[in-house]
Amino acid sequence: MKTSDRIRHFFHVVSNVRPIIWIGSYIALVPVFAVLYWILPDGQFRIPDGAGTDFGSWLYYSIVTITTLGFGDYTPAHGLAQCVTAVEVMCGLTILGFFLNAVGSMKSEIDVTSEIEKQRQLHSAAERDKLIKMRPLLLKRLDTFIYHCENNASQNQLTRSAFNISLALDSLQTRVDLTEWPELLESCFTLVADCQLFTDEKAIGKESESTGITESQNSFTASASETARRIQTLLSEIAA
Repeated sequence: MKTSDRIRHFFHVVSNVRPIIWIGSYIALVPVFAVLYWILPDGQFRIPDGAGTDFGSWLYYSIVTITTLGFGDYTPAHGLAQCVTAVEVMCGLTILGFFLNAVGSMKSEIDVTSEIEKQRQLHSAAERDKLIKMRPLLLKRLDTFIYHCENNASQNQLTRSAFNISLALDSLQTRVDLTEWPELLESCFTLVADCQLFTDEKAIGKESESTGITESQNSFTASASETARRIQTLLSEIAA
């Protein structure tokens, strides 16, 4: 992996860390460095007359240092104190930078998610409008198909009706994104498959005996009419 790729990967990982983690780290460093200042040898700092050197005083100095306020009352006078102070300042600035970067990344993520949801809603509304426009013709075809299924229509009438409803539902699936309504998509797919299988069997004369035709036709009409009614119900619910 190239150095530039590693750097890019590092900042990608850092950006994905939640801001609360960086804030927690920032706060946690305060007592850690306060302990370090507390255990440093005497004489490392210039301390004002009367100022304390207990843990609370170094906690105050650590807060002033990591926030880069630097009031100047406690001043690192020698190398060790200066080194620890410089490390705390750098840690504070670095974590603060990472925190701001994480906040920006989170905001971008929220904006992208919001935009995706907005586009999804617009797409769903557009597909619903197209479906509603096609609904009257579909309901008419479905009514005709159900009538033929439930009223012992002749084989030719039923085959023609199955062919027509198959074309209508194929056209619906081509023009409208039915993935917005999974149950409707599944029902349409089932009815189209059943109709195509039924019409293909009749077209090639697969069942020539009258008893075979009757059994096949009865089985088809029972399941197909039920599926057609389910599609009608779903179309009415979507349009409501």
